[in-house]
Amino acid sequence: MDAVVKLFKAQAENEERERKRKADARATKAAPRPDGAPAAPKAHPPLPDGTPRPSRHEAEAAVRTLLAYIGEDPAREGLLDTPKRVVKAYDELFSGYGEDGDELLERTFGEIGTFDDFVLVRDIPFHSHCEHHMVPFVGKAHIAYFPVERVVGLSKIARVVDIFAHRLQTQEHLTSQITTALDEGLRPRGVAVMIEAEHMCMSMRGITKQGVSTLTTQFTGVFRDDPAEQVRFITLVRSKA
Repeated sequence: MDAVVKLFKAQAENEERERKRKADARATKAAPRPDGAPAAPKAHPPLPDGTPRPSRHEAEAAVRTLLAYIGEDPAREGLLDTPKRVVKAYDELFSGYGEDGDELLERTFGEIGTFDDFVLVRDIPFHSHCEHHMVPFVGKAHIAYFPVERVVGLSKIARVVDIFAHRLQTQEHLTSQITTALDEGLRPRGVAVMIEAEHMCMSMRGITKQGVSTLTTQFTGVFRDDPAEQVRFITLVRSKA
């Protein structure tokens, strides 16, 4: 057991050095130019096939097309500013595409005394959008990890959830992305993620079954290998204390 703990500690130290190196590189890249001008604003990345992203004007035009498709008059008073509002709302609802979960987890803290148990953050509210119908699904995430000498700020865990939730998703993929980000970013002894949500694509359309909850889980490390730790995680999530 001591050898395993030493191995985890060595991995954590290597990861911390790598995180500091990346942070220093980003700070250098973002520094103001020698002439005193501010650093250039971050440009939107191109689409996966390499083509540029549509402009805001093109996005607003697409909203007007959809309004006309459903039988509305995009030129009527109540809808004149709707394209702008929709695009602005999309910038917020899908802001996760412009954020980096790895960067968020780089800063950790080592003052944890003799703490050697897992950290659980439960009932993290989130909203996301189904990638099949682009309608919301809403729920809560419960996340635990076994730290190795260092811990991350609790708010960062909630922000990781938001980064991936603010993208088009399936619940299964969302669960996997959160798990992978925490496992690779923190290099803990294990990660446990449980997500429960109601999907509007099931309650508002199609079969129209309201109140149905979907639950997904994923475990790594000691949570995956030790069923007793899974039971303890689930018990604490369900506990009202």
